[in-house]
Amino acid sequence: MSLQSTHSASAPVPATVERVVETVLPTRHGTFRMIGYRDGEGTEHVALAQGIDDDAHRPAPAPPLVRVHSECLTGDAFGSWRCDCGEQLDAALAAIAAEGRGVLVYVRGHEGRGIGLLAKLKAYALQDQGVDTVDANTELGLPVDARRYGQAAEILQDLGIQAVRLLSGNPAKEEALEDLGIDVVERRGLAVSERSENAGYLATKRARMRHDAPLSADAWTSLLDGAVPPAPAPGEAEELTHRYGYLAAATGPLVVGQLRQSLDGFIASRSGDAGLHEDRGDHGHLQRLRALVDAVVVGASTVHAEDCSLAVRDVPGSSPVRVVLDRSATVAPGARVLADDGVPTLWLVGAGAVVPDGLPSTVEVLRLEAEDFAPQRILDVLQARGLEKVLIEGGGNTVSRFLEAGLLDRLYLTTAPVLVGDGVPGIRFTGSDALAEARTAPVRRFVFGQDICTEFNFAGAR
Repeated sequence: MSLQSTHSASAPVPATVERVVETVLPTRHGTFRMIGYRDGEGTEHVALAQGIDDDAHRPAPAPPLVRVHSECLTGDAFGSWRCDCGEQLDAALAAIAAEGRGVLVYVRGHEGRGIGLLAKLKAYALQDQGVDTVDANTELGLPVDARRYGQAAEILQDLGIQAVRLLSGNPAKEEALEDLGIDVVERRGLAVSERSENAGYLATKRARMRHDAPLSADAWTSLLDGAVPPAPAPGEAEELTHRYGYLAAATGPLVVGQLRQSLDGFIASRSGDAGLHEDRGDHGHLQRLRALVDAVVVGASTVHAEDCSLAVRDVPGSSPVRVVLDRSATVAPGARVLADDGVPTLWLVGAGAVVPDGLPSTVEVLRLEAEDFAPQRILDVLQARGLEKVLIEGGGNTVSRFLEAGLLDRLYLTTAPVLVGDGVPGIRFTGSDALAEARTAPVRRFVFGQDICTEFNFAGAR
């Protein structure tokens, strides 16, 4: 039997899919909306959604991440290593949760690429004798791929989704959804571990079924490439993915604040001594944040106090554009942030500020009116230049202004185990008389040496 074209998988199911029930499903990747469907043949399917509501057809920064996942009892439920299905499922949920917006459509009736569970086990028995995954199906007189995606397309349309960023290494799945009226604006694979038990299976899919080559297995390299490792190895890879996956995967504007202060809320002593920042437990964390953003913003007072370079030095990755907010142009030409070290710098100064001659070619002076130093105006300037992922690194006044303006999507607030008593304040903003109205958000906490970092997810709260 000749290999059946998987492109024919676009044929629609006989009847319209019906939405039957909705509930919530808490998982280790967060809580998902769980919507149950029944198709015209009586097969039941589910969709797991985050950040998608019944008005999902409204304009959004980018189409949602979508995984159309074929049922696989052995991989999904039993953790089989003969395939990569279970790890792909987990990876997709992790990627959707990291971005906070997306859908996983779990399509039942797709067991064994549509041939059924027992037929799949018979194919496994042939594979045990050395037959590859394609020939095993054909020797049984079965199609290589009998899946249809009409039910998945109808489920997406029921959720108001017409365009998707597809999480799949299978181009046939993209073609099928396109034929069914779903616009696939991007398709990207999920990096999962390749094992000796499934290496032949994966190689056959790539050689004979057009599947993509594997993604990098190195967690930090994957994050720098904008891909979230779906099944990282326990240890550093898993920790990095958990901590920074959302930032690596973000495709639209994202503003992250970062500040380190004493336990009683100061970033320097009353004399201005900023020695608190010289031996920081979160140094590696700060370097990784810089490596994952397009621009890093500081105020002039931070440059005066720390003479910081804002470059990425101690982890792999490229340095972001440095942005110095300095209305009166008080930063000295010899400051490290203005050095000619190959890192572009935007020096934002007032319209009438006096700027010295002879600045390095990497420094661009941008003159702004007083009102343009408002946080939202600053972001508008940066986004107009394609700088969408922005880290607000300091100091306390600058981070606090962006926080009070409601512009931070996330805030990493690290506390060092010291008590200063009096000095230069860290986070400060106009509060409320009622503690019930205090600012809060979902949080995560990380330990960096003796420092404790609390991450506020303000975007999640919104």
